[in-house]
Amino acid sequence: QVQLAESGGGLVQAGGSLRLSCAASGSRFSFIVMGWYRQAPGKQRELVATANSGGNRNYADSVKGRFTISRDNAENTVYLQMNSLKAEDTAVYTCAAANVGDWYWGQGTQVTVSS
Repeated sequence: QVQLAESGGGLVQAGGSLRLSCAASGSRFSFIVMGWYRQAPGKQRELVATANSGGNRNYADSVKGRFTISRDNAENTVYLQMNSLKAEDTAVYTCAAANVGDWYWGQGTQVTVSS
């Protein structure tokens, strides 16, 4: 059974940095896509960033230039380095991983940015 475990969330002041990690277990193969989504209170879940197994990365416009996604295919781990954090980045950040026909989700980790 595939499980995703996130870590690294917390409280940070505006302008600060955090690094999220997500380790996937239970899969014999590297995931085609791994990424991060977030959901702020009262808002819909939105894509933050994804990285596919070929090295392509995709970012939401709101985080371009501030966030960097990276992954370790051998370890089935994905990271999100978040710099220059803003109050509007406050949300629950959830790790996701996909293979053909299947999506898997973590439990989420809270990121709170104080202004």
